[in-house]
Amino acid sequence: MGSTFAEKVLARGAGLDRVVPGQIVTVAPDHLLTHDNTAAIVGKIEEDLTRHGIVRGDLPLIVLDHVVPAANEKTAAGHHKIREFVAAQGVENFYDVGVGICHQVVVEKGHALPGKIVVGSDSHTCSYGAVNAFATGIDRTEAAVLLLTGETWLRVPPTIRMTLAGQLEHAVSAKDLVLTIIGDLSAGGATYQAVEFHGDVASLSMDERFTIANMGIEMGAKIAVFPADEVTRRYLDSIGVDRSSYEPVWADPDARYARELVYDLAQIEPVVALPHTVDNVRPVREVAGLEFQQGLLGTCTNGRLSDLRSAAEVLRGRSVDPGVRLLILPASRDVLEAALADGTVAALVAAGGVLLPPGCGPCLGAHQGVLAPGERCLSTANRNFKGRMGCKEAEIYLASPRTVAASALSGRLTDPRSVG
Repeated sequence: MGSTFAEKVLARGAGLDRVVPGQIVTVAPDHLLTHDNTAAIVGKIEEDLTRHGIVRGDLPLIVLDHVVPAANEKTAAGHHKIREFVAAQGVENFYDVGVGICHQVVVEKGHALPGKIVVGSDSHTCSYGAVNAFATGIDRTEAAVLLLTGETWLRVPPTIRMTLAGQLEHAVSAKDLVLTIIGDLSAGGATYQAVEFHGDVASLSMDERFTIANMGIEMGAKIAVFPADEVTRRYLDSIGVDRSSYEPVWADPDARYARELVYDLAQIEPVVALPHTVDNVRPVREVAGLEFQQGLLGTCTNGRLSDLRSAAEVLRGRSVDPGVRLLILPASRDVLEAALADGTVAALVAAGGVLLPPGCGPCLGAHQGVLAPGERCLSTANRNFKGRMGCKEAEIYLASPRTVAASALSGRLTDPRSVG
């Protein structure tokens, strides 16, 4: 009997010939991601850090992204503490305010690679499965211990095999696909399971794979992973990663799965997740006409260049409804620079969009887009929990960049297929 992706990676990481679902293994991850929460994490172990220091200078990946620039004195003090920690401990991979959202930056800078193990004190660390990495979130206490020891434990997850067939239709996106899957499985349908994507994955761009992997945690998955194919290799080539620096891993043909599902991509249509759970998914056509006051284009889910271009394609030469605040949130400085260079930002701003610095900001209700009571936001982010954007009396709806852009024209939820 063959092994799944997760079984192979964790067996190799633990120095074992084979592992099985449910088995506890100890591994030494290639990297540990932290962000603005680094200050709280190192605060747990200050005495040990003074005495022993971190185990490896190249282990941490620290990105300041959640509240950037600092919105208040408390946040500024936290950022200052992190910069002091980075300098004192010789942290090799630190990305200060403005570089981008941690999940985009980790991949752009070549830290997440095929077959590697990357953990992070953020639930959306699962995003790096897009490039064939075993990537998962851990809590702050585990992160603190990992900084000191270089090791952590993981339970080998069972695996769901998800086969994708065909291609998505025009105006239908990877966001529609992953929301449809979450709606089918439920928010807990893949809890502590690995999700492998098989089949016609070559039809999905790297940006689309990031969107899907990013939302693996919204179905409860421990990891969500794609094979390392030519799309992956070309992407890694484009960011300067040498092919000899990674070793892809994939499941054996006779691997055993907990569950197998098939999705016909041609049958996927534009959908929206209604408040206040990500699995409350409906076709856009069924709830079209719903009014909203704010649109959010971007975040670690849909803030890449192709996402912004998709919205600009709809908005170019048109104007956002006067009753809508359309926020533009690039996932990184690199994305922003590319979108400036090709006219994408100009088109979005000319249509009435408000450009924000690369970061998390309004996605978690930190600043720059907090909602008022009774308002609705149509967002390309990954969560629509009550209070997520700073107000428990507001509502968040999740959709694709094209759906948000098409809807912003009228201030009402609109099927993007109806907009030329």
